Amino acid sequence: MSGELVGLLGILALFGLLIIRVPVAISMFAVGFAGIWALRDLKSAMSLMASESFTLASSAELVVVPLFILMGNVASVTGMSARLYDAAYAIIGRFRGGLASATVLGCAGFAALSGSSVASALTMGKVSMAEMDRFNYDNRLSTGVVAAGGTLGILIPPSTGFVIYAILTQQSIGRLFLAGVLPGLLLLAMFIATIAVLCWLRPGFGPAGPRTTMSEKSRKLVGALPVLGVVILTIGGIYTGIFSPVEASAVGAGLIIVIGALMGKLTFASFWAAAKDSVVTTATVMLILISAHMLNPFLALTHIPSLVGEFLAGLDVGPMAILGLILLTYLILGCFLEGFAMLVLTMPIYFPVITQLGLDPIWFGVLVVLTLEMGLISPPVGVNVFIVKSVAKDVPLGRIFAGVTPFWFAMLVTLVILVAFPQISLLLPNTMMN
Repeated sequence: MSGELVGLLGILALFGLLIIRVPVAISMFAVGFAGIWALRDLKSAMSLMASESFTLASSAELVVVPLFILMGNVASVTGMSARLYDAAYAIIGRFRGGLASATVLGCAGFAALSGSSVASALTMGKVSMAEMDRFNYDNRLSTGVVAAGGTLGILIPPSTGFVIYAILTQQSIGRLFLAGVLPGLLLLAMFIATIAVLCWLRPGFGPAGPRTTMSEKSRKLVGALPVLGVVILTIGGIYTGIFSPVEASAVGAGLIIVIGALMGKLTFASFWAAAKDSVVTTATVMLILISAHMLNPFLALTHIPSLVGEFLAGLDVGPMAILGLILLTYLILGCFLEGFAMLVLTMPIYFPVITQLGLDPIWFGVLVVLTLEMGLISPPVGVNVFIVKSVAKDVPLGRIFAGVTPFWFAMLVTLVILVAFPQISLLLPNTMMN
């Protein structure tokens, strides 16, 4: 069989495995290994498996993954993430829809600690949904805002999505982290605006909460300052060139551990739980990356990426039209595939096209990660929706999807803005100090 036919069969097999819920890493590894064996021989497949596993496992850049995950997990078990929510609630909770807006702000703060959308949705769901229920929020708004707010975890740095994109495309992790800051803040503002519009149109969706005194506001803000200080230090250190991303992750994780210990909230048992969860999550990310480095050479041998690239580049349309077509395929695939699987599967095909068209790879990375976020709340997969469902067991799945729909459109508007104005993504990385 020709390489193209083997490649097509491999892609179909991969989609089939993912549809029947075979884990992403196992699916990609199996297809990549079997494909290289078919096109070359068993020795080549075994050799590539060994070399790629060792190369990735010994990569210093990937140290950011376990350290930033540990930072988020320690913040969660010590209650620091709840302090972020309490501070936001004290400031804007008294306004109509204020609890929902505070939840989004809390999600953004926790995202800047953990880099995980699933962790953000799960943690803030446990913290905020009981409060919104207590003040008679419509469960479509309360569940929708948690599911949507959790998606900020993959865009606001540190982001695991950016790390994987950087490894796959050989881009700077630091520049990608900085490129996500302003788009993340823009998306945060869009979510809050969406909440305001929903509560203006339907006041019963988000009744106003109780007023808080200035002393209460001050006390809550002071409680959140250590966490906010760590976030500002790590991201600011990368921007000013004081830290590399690896050094920033070490400083951030170390400071969070010290703060948790000084607060008396970090016990050996809670630290062990946070560390164990960090190891499991890191192992999952590493397996995905190793599997990607088995799949990518297989696709290269089939020549499918180059053929697709030649087809797209040969279309009688401009670069922006091709970019729009690529982003559209991401939005469609996001309804069926898990985000990291989609990223690893498509990047060997689309990234050469982007570079051939002369489009900025950092800007493209932000656009891709945003479309991955949209997939996290798109039916029928919608991972974040199912995470929220696990917290709000009494809310029908259909109502959660209905509640998250306005936020999906807010993300679509944000995507259009970022496509029209690339400088929003590129301002900070282009002015960072090396």
